[in-house]
Amino acid sequence: MAPEEGGDSQARQDTESVRAQLDRILASPEFLAPERGRRFLQYIVEETLEGHAGQLKAFTIAQAVFGRDASFDAQNDPVVRIEAGRIRRALERYYLVCGSSDPIQITIPKGGYAPHFSSDEDTSTVEAPDTPIQENKRSHPGHERPIRYRDLLLPIGIPALFGTMAVLALIRPLESYLSPPETPPAAASTLKSKTRIVVEPFAALGGTARGADFAKGLADQLIAKLMKVDNLVVLAPDRPSMESTGSLFSLQGSALVEGTVLHLHVRLINGADGAVVWANQYDRALRDQTILDVEDEIAAQIIMEISSDHKLGGAGPIP
Repeated sequence: MAPEEGGDSQARQDTESVRAQLDRILASPEFLAPERGRRFLQYIVEETLEGHAGQLKAFTIAQAVFGRDASFDAQNDPVVRIEAGRIRRALERYYLVCGSSDPIQITIPKGGYAPHFSSDEDTSTVEAPDTPIQENKRSHPGHERPIRYRDLLLPIGIPALFGTMAVLALIRPLESYLSPPETPPAAASTLKSKTRIVVEPFAALGGTARGADFAKGLADQLIAKLMKVDNLVVLAPDRPSMESTGSLFSLQGSALVEGTVLHLHVRLINGADGAVVWANQYDRALRDQTILDVEDEIAAQIIMEISSDHKLGGAGPIP
């Protein structure tokens, strides 16, 4: 019975680690989600940990989280699907901004509502408690472990390896094996042909906390989306000075939130001569949308405009 008790202890430990990560996410100011979205995430995580991942359907979630009755129809009322998309984006932003070193990563794979738990320290997935725990195999007293092939090969292989290295050292100088290979001309040419862009911190005008949050969140969304564009290298704003390789652009802007109205100015500057090659203004009403949704919408529109107009030189279109 000892192995089973050890397995149960490990399962409880994994479950507590996931719950601790959930609390860490919900308490973080960088997790931008409304109250019902937080209830949604907490519900699907707890149900999965309790072994009910197979029951996480739109109908059950709508009744348990959003208060829908038995007449709920997922085809006519997409509330669960929309909220799942928002929480996916909120989790992606959280791990991009401040959660990259967290021990557990919680994601919601597309095509369902059951969350996925993974650990950075251990590449294996953190399983839910209902996963069958394999009993540890112990050798029985009186039975010797059978000799394996690698046990016989190890004492012979190590001396043979050193002998081979000695022969190679006599045939060819050892430093020729240790020196790094030269960069092929094609690889260097490819690096120089790539367009580089840096997303500068957006200025928050008006001195409001909501404007500052939006300016920071929009910059994070732009960085995440620009990294998906072909032939484009995204640089950090505080990068050190470096030798110029390829075109360099700077994306700058300012945001002002007045009540429930957002005013945003964005411009793209050529680093070679400081010329403004593109600029636009965006005005949005924040009454019926969350800050996260507005950030995602405007970031996608900005990247589509600067890439479709070939403002970024050889950069490919947004995927």
